[in-house]
Amino acid sequence: PRDVLFGNPDKAGPQISPDGKHLAYLAPDEKNVLQVWVRPVDKADAKKITSDEKRGIRQYYWAHDGKHLLYMQDIGGDENFHLFASELATGKTRDLTPFPGVRAQGVDCSRVVTPEGRMGLYFLSPGAGLRASDIVYDCAGSSFATTPAAAWDWDALLAGCTRLHLSGITPALGHETAQAAIAAAKAARARGLTVSFDGNYRARLWEAWDSDPRAVLTRLVSMADLLFGNHRDVSLLLGKQFSGDGEDRRREAAEAAFAAFPNLRRIASTARHVDDADRHRLSARIDMPTGAVQTGEVAISGIVDRIGGGDAFASGVLHALMSGRDEATAAEWGLAVAALKHSLPGDFNLFRQADIDAFLSGGLDVRR
Repeated sequence: PRDVLFGNPDKAGPQISPDGKHLAYLAPDEKNVLQVWVRPVDKADAKKITSDEKRGIRQYYWAHDGKHLLYMQDIGGDENFHLFASELATGKTRDLTPFPGVRAQGVDCSRVVTPEGRMGLYFLSPGAGLRASDIVYDCAGSSFATTPAAAWDWDALLAGCTRLHLSGITPALGHETAQAAIAAAKAARARGLTVSFDGNYRARLWEAWDSDPRAVLTRLVSMADLLFGNHRDVSLLLGKQFSGDGEDRRREAAEAAFAAFPNLRRIASTARHVDDADRHRLSARIDMPTGAVQTGEVAISGIVDRIGGGDAFASGVLHALMSGRDEATAAEWGLAVAALKHSLPGDFNLFRQADIDAFLSGGLDVRR
């Protein structure tokens, strides 16, 4: 009975590769250690991809390229999980997060550049009731802000990528990062990548140096096919005021942006109504040149931390579009992740597809 209750399964966790040609699953090897196995969907011959010798693999994912499998593993139960990538063709495995004492969250850090210098910081004073939250930035002189634009190796950084996603915070940090963001977008376009840009306008950062935000942001948006921004971002870009009151006014701003930036194919945005620091109402929208899709409004109460909600929205939208879903689904997924982010401390989105599905189904009971 103990083997039945606590032993390894014969097979578990099946996942189809992004191209639909391979099936991956967990199964024990000859030493009864769980490994990831892969076989063609039309054949029974399976190949062992991982070679863990101790605790076995418990969670894994297909990489978007369909050529690698990603899995998480710690050392001796210390719960500092690292992210590993195993190549199907060669079986070669790399630690993508080779930093001691760090817990990976499924993000490939192998191309993160770590020059000398200090890390930029920001400090949040959380709001409560009728007192708004406040942020103090400490980014001046950071290693990221001072790295010359010419120091980035775009051939290496963009190799194998299909999309470049840029944040408006990057060019706001200073002259070097503004030029680096423009160079990144140019390099991505030259290599056939699509470019998405999140406005993320931060007035305090732009005002801290001799900047021209409209000129810089206009160049970046002109190279993007997807803009995360609302009527305020369009007003800044075009030097003309647009109202966000009502769907018609928001559509007016979107149409002006499409006319000014012919490369744009989608504009994704949220509308937030703040009742007080602990209760917000949020909806999502995606505009296309020929029309728009709009979600209903979600009431968010008991807010733990709203910082990072915009990035969470962008991640949900990009996840849906890169999964081949339509704009209506992308708006729903983006809203779901943005709303859920308000329940987590910190500015990092930890939610997965199962959480999106549960949110959209309305299930608030404990998932067992």
